[in-house]
Amino acid sequence: MQIEINKLVRSKRRTIALIVERDGSLTVRAPRRAAVADIHSFVLEKQEWIIRTQERFRSLAEAPKREYKDGEAFQFLGSEYELRLVKPQRPALKFEDGFTLGSTAQTRAERVFTQWYKEQSYIVIAGRVGVFSAQYGFSPRQVKISSARTRWGSCSPDGTLNFTWRLVMAPLEVVDYVVVHELVHLRVKDHSSRFWREVERIMPEYKERRKWLRIHGEKLGL
Repeated sequence: MQIEINKLVRSKRRTIALIVERDGSLTVRAPRRAAVADIHSFVLEKQEWIIRTQERFRSLAEAPKREYKDGEAFQFLGSEYELRLVKPQRPALKFEDGFTLGSTAQTRAERVFTQWYKEQSYIVIAGRVGVFSAQYGFSPRQVKISSARTRWGSCSPDGTLNFTWRLVMAPLEVVDYVVVHELVHLRVKDHSSRFWREVERIMPEYKERRKWLRIHGEKLGL
């Protein structure tokens, strides 16, 4: 299958980077002197990732819009919980064996849910980072929660670990995989065989958890 490059941007950068846009188009950023053949070879090498990301964006575009009404299901740590609209309450959204949302907050429900997930994701993810750091001797600078849509996590050059709040919708063992993945990047910056050996040393079953994200990841969101 031939992957179409929709936009090619050349600059002073040293490496080739691929960006799948929200509309599914592919943008390639490349060094000024990079040969066209090398660019196409790199795209071909990343073909599986490109197609998977394009399909994820396509499924997100086709997903029914949230209505935040009684009986609608929302995910948290791998389980689904129903939403019930109740009389006005504080905070507007509460969670206890299910979600309850104050009726007066329904018009701003997406913002309310997003804030709740951000708060919970920090509690859960920072906690798991602490557990694995203590056990395996990692020293991350800090943990931040983002609204990233295309990356589950990242490791900044200064040692800051970033995770999207959507990750807290996944099962805890999947959260742990992403946490371990980014912690290992503190020691190995690339995705070389050395990197994956270190991930496997800490989490022998990481491939199963990585596969779960590939299959179900596009369903995690509002």
